[in-house]
Amino acid sequence: MTDDSAPAAPRTLAQRVDAWERLVRLDKPIGTLLLLWPTLTALWIAARGAPPLTVVLIFSLGTLLMRSAGCAFNDWADLGYDAHVKRTSRRPLVTGEVTPREALAVGAGLALCAFALVLFTNRATILLAVAALAISIAYPFFKRFFALPQAFLGIAFSFGIPMAFASVRGEVEWPGWPMLAINLLWVMAYDTEYAMVDRDDDVRIGMRTSAITFGRFDIAAIAISYAGYLAGMAWVGRLMALGPVYYAGLLAALACAVYHLWLIRDRDRDACFRAFLHNHWFGFAVFAGTALDYVVRARAWPRLA
Repeated sequence: MTDDSAPAAPRTLAQRVDAWERLVRLDKPIGTLLLLWPTLTALWIAARGAPPLTVVLIFSLGTLLMRSAGCAFNDWADLGYDAHVKRTSRRPLVTGEVTPREALAVGAGLALCAFALVLFTNRATILLAVAALAISIAYPFFKRFFALPQAFLGIAFSFGIPMAFASVRGEVEWPGWPMLAINLLWVMAYDTEYAMVDRDDDVRIGMRTSAITFGRFDIAAIAISYAGYLAGMAWVGRLMALGPVYYAGLLAALACAVYHLWLIRDRDRDACFRAFLHNHWFGFAVFAGTALDYVVRARAWPRLA
């Protein structure tokens, strides 16, 4: 899997720590943020704008730990493929800086730390955390045969939503599960943009992705996914009697989506990657609108008829 130009396995502790940091993508926080924003949005809605600080800290740190663990497991599962994909060919496992056994150990350790945090919540949240872990571990293998692995990834990336409701209310009350389904559409949009970056390499090695499945309808599918997500979140806002600031956040997210569609119009690899990275601001806009709506209105806005 390595070549003559690949770096030797790290010998010092500092080199090993640096390789582990790159293995779990601590140098690339975009993945953590894409999980964190919808989780915090759900937490604010579930708690009606006043989530306990301890719960916010548990979910924030837990999201970082689980995303990092997921990266380690994903790279271990994809080791036979990553060397043949331009974007992933310099990952530490491919270059030999991290061994497969180390990757599994790091992933397992981080997952255990995340699970330990969940033990400070309640039984419902703990049970959901077990399911979330199983889904995260299974995802890399779905890319081998499932035509739309991004849909399965969306479940893994969205499971913080029902967990947020369970942690605050003791169970997944309405609209926890519908919000998970709605968030799948956003994941489908940004991860299809991500898959467009690797499409040529994925076709060559036989990987299944939404970008390949949608083919020439990829941009249309992304546009529909963004529209479905925003419409769904508008419905959530109506259901939960949220006010103008919330909808302003959705409008800001809509502006981001339009910008992403403009970036990917020619399917340029670098432009598609920039669109993917910019989704951090899309998610932040929705969360900021949600949190600020509760702050500025103090539930003073009338319920929409």
